[in-house]
Amino acid sequence: MHIRSAVLAMGTLAAAGALPARGELLARKDLTLDIALAIATTASATCKAQGYRVTVSVVGRDGELLVVLRGDNSSPHTVENSRRKAYTSRTFRVPSAEFAKRLTDPERVTATQAQATLPGVIALAGALPIKVGEDTIGGVGVSGAPGGHRDEACAKAGIDKVADQLK
Repeated sequence: MHIRSAVLAMGTLAAAGALPARGELLARKDLTLDIALAIATTASATCKAQGYRVTVSVVGRDGELLVVLRGDNSSPHTVENSRRKAYTSRTFRVPSAEFAKRLTDPERVTATQAQATLPGVIALAGALPIKVGEDTIGGVGVSGAPGGHRDEACAKAGIDKVADQLK
């Protein structure tokens, strides 16, 4: 058994030596504070113009919070809900409404129920992923409008505002 372990270790070392010695760094785009602010202020202003008192959260590539704008007289829970919606959309790379819809899909319900219990995840409509091509670099979540579809429309307005910069 001892000889077998030694042979296995030597084989592992030989395989590691066959790998290229140099690696390449990842080239990627990330949200800047200016872009995150533009998304958030546009989403907030869009909802405010429609009479909705909302909070908007923007998260970056790693789900970290970049911007939170709590609108005048918005309810206290909207801060946490907007952040969790943004995080969910970024994490699963889909609108949060699509993630919520998976809970009713018999093919996906079990896995989605498990995912919905992860910290920071919420199955509510109102958030969109922020993408550069197919690469998801963040998420924007809105909470406080009467209905997640209205929250999502405001989030879309924010992303549309900076669409030319997301290339």
